[in-house]
Amino acid sequence: MSQQDIRYIGPTAPAVIKASQRITPETTDEVRHITLEVLDPAFQFVEGQSIGVLVPGPHEFGNAMHVRRYSIANARNVPIGGGVHLDVLVRRCFYLDEVSGERYPGVASNYLCDAKPGDQITISGPYLSPFRMPLDNRANLLMIGTGTGIAPFRAFAQLIYERRGDWKGQVRLYYGGHSGLDLMYANDETSDLTHYYDEKTFQAFRALGTKPLMSSSQALEQGLTEHAAEAWRLMREPNTHVFLSGLSKVTQAFDRVMAKQAGSEAEWKRLKQRLIDDGRWSELIYD
Repeated sequence: MSQQDIRYIGPTAPAVIKASQRITPETTDEVRHITLEVLDPAFQFVEGQSIGVLVPGPHEFGNAMHVRRYSIANARNVPIGGGVHLDVLVRRCFYLDEVSGERYPGVASNYLCDAKPGDQITISGPYLSPFRMPLDNRANLLMIGTGTGIAPFRAFAQLIYERRGDWKGQVRLYYGGHSGLDLMYANDETSDLTHYYDEKTFQAFRALGTKPLMSSSQALEQGLTEHAAEAWRLMREPNTHVFLSGLSKVTQAFDRVMAKQAGSEAEWKRLKQRLIDDGRWSELIYD
């Protein structure tokens, strides 16, 4: 990205790493929960939005800056000490060169995972999100995700149970992972979502792959099948909002399960289109 291209990412702001905690075992892939303090008190975000992390170069092809977006994983808060705090979930990524077969580190993920408390970075955004929390506290929320795609759902849970505390609609979280490391915010007794389980309206269902090579989307499909009847019942209610987040295969898995539950692909497509037309269907999908 050239200096001229940087103008198109919008305004930027300095942020300080306040905390960086590994939330997966040392024997598995590294996922970190990182807390940032944005030093500009005018920086404001809403649940479901994302930020860009700018990694200074030079990079490949002469790019001066590398930018990667991350979903914000916490609800809005009152600025502390003049700054705004936000959380992101980061998996340390690597990719294979298709020609040479060599393994290379992901630029932004390794930059963030290597950062230490006190380090200053530059962020951009916040960026608009397809996710919109309904204002009616009687609305049902059906949230489906895999991997670090669960980040915006964590923010939603904080908002409706900690900030508002008066949510009356049913809240269901369906979350798939190919291994235990993918379930860092799901039905785990060490999870920070467990304190919401006392809420009569909240239930989370995790789906862990039962085969070594099973992907997170396959695990999610397996878990959704076990709870398809309730998901179908909720979606037929006029006040249910559906949110999907994660890899593109999430929507494919959800479509397959719901088509089977509906009795036909045509019947499922009719209900899904009704949700879309009513503004009650949102996706945050990435490749």
